[in-house]
Amino acid sequence: MAGSETTTNRRRFLLTSGAAVAGAGAAWALPGRRTDSASADTPPPTASAPPAPPAVRRAAPYGTTTLETTARLAGHGGYRRIVSGPGWPVVVRPELATARGGRADRRTPLACFVQFTDLHVADVQNPLRTEFLRARSAGSWRAQEALSVAGCVSLVEQVNALGGGPHTGRPPAFVMSTGDNIDNHSAVELEWFLTVMSGGRVTPNTGDPRSYEGVQNSGLPLYWHPESGLRDQDKRRGLPEIPGYLDAALRPVVSPGLHIPWYSTPGNHDDLPGGCLSPHDPVLRDHVTGARKVFSLPDADVAAVARALKTGGDPKSTVLKDMLRRNASRAQTVTPDERRRMITPQEYLRAHLDPAFAGAGPAGHGYSENHLDGERMYYSFDVADGVIGISIDTTYRSGHYEGSLGSEQLAWLERTLVAHSARYHDADGRPVRNAGADDAHILVFSHHHSPSMTRRPDAARTEEKRHDGDEVIALLGRFPNVVAWINGHSHINRITPHPHPTASRSFWEVNTASHVDYPHHARLFELADNHDGTVSLFTTLIESAAPHRTDLHDLSAVGLASLYRELSYNAPGLGAGLSGGVRESMAGAATDRNTELVVRRA
Repeated sequence: MAGSETTTNRRRFLLTSGAAVAGAGAAWALPGRRTDSASADTPPPTASAPPAPPAVRRAAPYGTTTLETTARLAGHGGYRRIVSGPGWPVVVRPELATARGGRADRRTPLACFVQFTDLHVADVQNPLRTEFLRARSAGSWRAQEALSVAGCVSLVEQVNALGGGPHTGRPPAFVMSTGDNIDNHSAVELEWFLTVMSGGRVTPNTGDPRSYEGVQNSGLPLYWHPESGLRDQDKRRGLPEIPGYLDAALRPVVSPGLHIPWYSTPGNHDDLPGGCLSPHDPVLRDHVTGARKVFSLPDADVAAVARALKTGGDPKSTVLKDMLRRNASRAQTVTPDERRRMITPQEYLRAHLDPAFAGAGPAGHGYSENHLDGERMYYSFDVADGVIGISIDTTYRSGHYEGSLGSEQLAWLERTLVAHSARYHDADGRPVRNAGADDAHILVFSHHHSPSMTRRPDAARTEEKRHDGDEVIALLGRFPNVVAWINGHSHINRITPHPHPTASRSFWEVNTASHVDYPHHARLFELADNHDGTVSLFTTLIESAAPHRTDLHDLSAVGLASLYRELSYNAPGLGAGLSGGVRESMAGAATDRNTELVVRRA
C-alpha cells in the first residue's frame, strides 16, 4: 500500500472495525421489511418505541466539483473548522501517450459516469465491532461513523445535482460503487445502503429503538462523548461537546435515491464481518445478534487481537473468540437485534435483485438471476456505445482484508477481454487478430487495488489457485483497448500508469479515496476520443452536497452531513495539513486528483 507506515497501520486497524451477523432464512427478507405500507425501519412488534420524529428533507444541494472549490481546514492545532477553499486544477498526465495540441477542439465525448467507493454504511452499535483497538491506535475508531447514512445521502444528492461533465458536457449515465458499500457485513447495513442508493427512508439505529447503546455514551475516555462533559481523549484534542448529537444521529433520514442507474461491486467489508473475520463461525454469528458487547479490553488482549487482524494469520478468528470468552464479565448488556445477522453471498445478491431497491435501475445493479449461486459475483456491462465495463470480485471469502482473483475468474476475465478486442497479444506475447470482435474501449472495476492483491490461499476455496495484482496488470496489459482499471480499498487517491514494453499496450490504474475517511471524495469520469490516435480519461473529484461550513447547533440531516466531513478531517494522526503527513498521502498529489489521463487509442 502506498503512503507512510502510519497510513498503513491506520488502514489495517480501520479494516478491522466491523461486525458480524448470524443466520439466513430460506427466503430473502431484509430486516424489518414488510409487504404492506409500513416503513422498512419499523421496529420489532415487541418494541414500545415512541413515535419517530419526521424525517428531515434536505435543502437543494449545489452541483459543483473540486474544480471550483474544495473543503479546507482553517487555523492551526486542536479541532479545526472547515472552510471553502479554491478548487484544484486539471493536471495532464502524458506518461502513456503524447497530449497533442488542439485535441480539445477535436474531441468527441464517449462516456461519463461516477465512482463511489468505500462508503462503509455502518451500524455503530453492533456488538462485534472492535472499537477497543483504539487503545493501541487512536486512528482505529472513527468519531464520525454514526453519521455515515447522512453523509452518503448527501453524496447521492450531489450526484443528482451534477449537470454535464466539465470536460465533455455529457451528463453522468450511471454510478459504480466499487465495494465496501457497508461496514460490518450485516443485513441491516445492506438495507440501509440499498435504500440510500435507490431512495427511501432510513433509520440508522439498531438495538433499543429509544436510545443509543454504543461506545459514545459508555463513560470510557477512550472515545468521544459528544453529549457529556467527560474529558475524553478526543475532547482533550479539541473535539466539541454537542448536546443532542446521538439522538440526532439515530433519527430517520430520507434519501432521494440516485436519479441515474447504479452498479455494485463487492468489497471485503461487504463479504466479511469487519472486512477480515470468518463469516461462517457460529460463535461470531451468535455474538453479533446477542445481548453482550465489549467496550474495552486489557492492553495485552488489545495487542493480541490487533496483531492477529494485522497479519491475517488467524482465518478462524480464534484469537478474537478467545478474547470474547475471557472477557465475558467485562461485557456490557445491550439490546439484541436479529437484523444484525450475517448475510450470505446469495442473500447479498438477492437483495440487489429485489424490485423494492430497483431505483433508477438497472435491475440487479449488475447482477442477474444467474449470479444467485453466489460463486460468480462478476459481470460485464455496456458503459456507452463502444465502451464496455467489467466488474470483478477480488474478495477472499474465508476472512482476509487483502484481495485476489481465482483461476476461474481470471480465465473469465481473459475471455471477456478477448470478446471485445479486435487485436491483442497472447500469454506468450504473440500478436493475435480477432476479426469477429468489436474493438471496444474497456474499463475494469474492482474493490481492491493492485498492491493489495496477493496470492494468499483462500480457505473457502482451497482447490483454486489465487492470482495477485501483478498478474491482473499483466493480463490487462495484453489488450491495447483497456483504458483504465478503477478501484478503491486503500482510502487513498492515487493514479498509476501501467506502461508495457510495447508502447501501444498500456493503461491507467485509478485508485479513489473513501467517503468515510478524509478526504471524503467520489470521482467523476469522462472518456473522450481526441481523434489523433489517443483518448483522454478525465478524472474529477467530487465532495458531498453538504455545506463546507459546519454549524455545531444544526443537527438537521444537512448539518450532520457537514459535521460528518469535518470530524473526518480532524481524525487523529492525519498531520498538520494538505502539504504534509498522512493527510497528503490520503488526498493524493495534484497528479492523483483532477486529471486528464491520455492513452493511445487501440
